[in-house]
Amino acid sequence: MTDRKKFDVVVIGAGPGGYVAAIKAAQLGKSVALIEKNLLGGTCLNVGCIPTKTLLANASILHQVKRAADFGITTGPISIQYEKMKARKDQVIAKIRSGLEGLIKSNKITIFIGTASFEKPHELKVMGQDNLFISADKIIIATGSIPTDIKAFPCDHDRILNSTSILELTEVPKTLAIVGGGYIGCEFASLFAELGTKVTILEMLDSILKPQGPTVSQFMTKALTQRGIEIRTGVKVLYIENQKHQAHIKLDSGMVAADYALVSVGRRVYTEGLSLEKAGLPLNAKGCIDVNDKMETEVPGIYAIGDVTGDPMLAHVASHEGTIAAINACGGDALMHYESVPAVIFTSPEVATVGMTLEMAQEKGYQTTVGTFPFQALGKSQAAMETEGFSQIIADKKTGQVLGAIIIGHEASNLIAQMALVAEIWHEAAALALGMPIHLPPKRI
Repeated sequence: MTDRKKFDVVVIGAGPGGYVAAIKAAQLGKSVALIEKNLLGGTCLNVGCIPTKTLLANASILHQVKRAADFGITTGPISIQYEKMKARKDQVIAKIRSGLEGLIKSNKITIFIGTASFEKPHELKVMGQDNLFISADKIIIATGSIPTDIKAFPCDHDRILNSTSILELTEVPKTLAIVGGGYIGCEFASLFAELGTKVTILEMLDSILKPQGPTVSQFMTKALTQRGIEIRTGVKVLYIENQKHQAHIKLDSGMVAADYALVSVGRRVYTEGLSLEKAGLPLNAKGCIDVNDKMETEVPGIYAIGDVTGDPMLAHVASHEGTIAAINACGGDALMHYESVPAVIFTSPEVATVGMTLEMAQEKGYQTTVGTFPFQALGKSQAAMETEGFSQIIADKKTGQVLGAIIIGHEASNLIAQMALVAEIWHEAAALALGMPIHLPPKRI
């Protein structure tokens, strides 16, 4: 392998952080290479945000149809054809991926398919469909994360699934045991419970959705339980066995049998194969890559964005970090701020947060005041029969400054934007107005 190429900027990973970084660097007049070992769009598009939200959209339609009679609408018998739901999910992914490829190429970015590894700080070796050496003054690492695998119960992707392999099911399970009550586990619990699956959540901590705080956790425990989901907290899974037609989950307090077990215990940074040591780039104690507020690592000219830098592992955060890294890699001066990052859990009902929880604010020494308003008191909610949930603002009692906000209920994912002031569609419209769109092809003069 002797082929060598040089670019101004090279981005490793074509997920929502990487491809945005590549487009931004190209807009700033740099020659850009984008290296992806698998599929354009990364986890978010192919096995994360987009497929789960597509399936959840199906479940939402089903929920509405089930209660059509309450709106005075008569329907016939309702049946679920899950294989068609999966097929639609796959079609959505393929369409977006195709559009993304065209978008990247329209910005004159060179795509290489293969696994990248450092040979030295500013030289990479690519092995795969494309085989070559690439050098660049600036390199942006955007390799993302993968589902955490537990040695005591490794996924066999047959009866013991993770958040990737569960998306390949072609039938609705009669029973499903979910190990882990975080946001991913709760989203899948909502999805399959709506489709008629008997779902059990097994959580080692004393509550589900622990990082979101007790206000969210307590409300959602009640809401999910009312939907028929069994929630067992404070339980430890010892091992899981594939018993051909069932998964047996052995606990410290008994055993649970289900058609499938979903192991959903978080995600971990993915840097395998990068040979970071050859770049002189260490990982921190949590296995992440440390960066400053310009998204630059301790090695000059090497940047890291998205999940590889640790929390928050959110696609829209990765995209903004990609923009910041690209600006700085191209000689600009931009800083990353995390004070107003919205986060959404696409359960039923939806949960959306921004800023600090009440407990976080109090731990930081704020004297807080809280305003909570129920959906039940809104006329529009009554009209739409969407009265479950509430909005809550946490503020500094002395100054009135908003410290955080929580909303649980119908369209929470959209309503949180008014508090965060970073609704994606407005962000994109602003970029377009400046003549530098990220998710539309550049204007031709």
